[in-house]
Amino acid sequence: MACLGLYCGKTLLFKNGSNEIYGECGVCPRGQRTNAQKYCQPCTESPELYDWLYLGFMAMLPLVLHWFFIEWYSGKKSSSALSQHVTALFECGMAAIITLLVSEPVGVLSIRSCRVLMLSDWYTMLYNPSPDYVTTVHCTHEAVYPLYTIVFVYYAFCLVLMMLLRPLLVKKIACGLGKSERFKSIYAALYFFPILTVLQAVGGGLLYYAFPYIILVLSLVTLAVYMSASEIENCYDLLVRKKRLIVLFSHWLLHAYGIVSISRADRLEHDLPLLALVPTPALFYLFTAKFTEPSRILSEGANGH
Repeated sequence: MACLGLYCGKTLLFKNGSNEIYGECGVCPRGQRTNAQKYCQPCTESPELYDWLYLGFMAMLPLVLHWFFIEWYSGKKSSSALSQHVTALFECGMAAIITLLVSEPVGVLSIRSCRVLMLSDWYTMLYNPSPDYVTTVHCTHEAVYPLYTIVFVYYAFCLVLMMLLRPLLVKKIACGLGKSERFKSIYAALYFFPILTVLQAVGGGLLYYAFPYIILVLSLVTLAVYMSASEIENCYDLLVRKKRLIVLFSHWLLHAYGIVSISRADRLEHDLPLLALVPTPALFYLFTAKFTEPSRILSEGANGH
């Protein structure tokens, strides 16, 4: 009897040569998903470039938030901000490596996955069939294995490493801050990690398809806000401090990341020339900043121009 429902399948129980015995129709085991014939098959494919870019985006979220709150609470009050930035990078990098090592195949910096075919693959709990409209057959499983759960594992390792390393570091080097302010960046992480977890649990599928555009929009907005708040109006203002150049190059990397993500692997060679447009937003801002300076606009308005 054929299985009903989009994600219900029959699990292979016994195989002897060409003889295969399958179980009743139901949920597939972890690491498997149904094929066109409604049989559960192991996930043996390697992730596509777009899948790796998605995982990279989800891995960058806690790192960017770490850096933001470290800068927010440290700023010019302490010389420990750089050390905390490096520590946050080390924490997230180690968490990513450990996550890959504990995933299948264990001990190798690679993963096996199932191909993402459609948005519903992320939300199999919404497609449990009811053959007689009374009894529901629960076929909820990770059809996008392991793109959904591996993010939770990564966040867990990030949190553990942060709690092991950051408090000791901050206590030793954050002498320029008061006792109540030293650990605020850590307290902030205790808030945004649960938020990121809920975001992945509820909107993981939506983020999978939308993250390239999210990167481009947010990187453009944050670059404009930063240059405006820093009162950068020309190239000299940009070159006078190394920190500003670091922020600029970081945003350019995000622009390039978003462009490559939108291009995907099938059109990557044709869309690589678009990377030449990466500096365009910053150059446009520098060339037009003098025309939008508030003091100049107010003075011209007062003169009746």
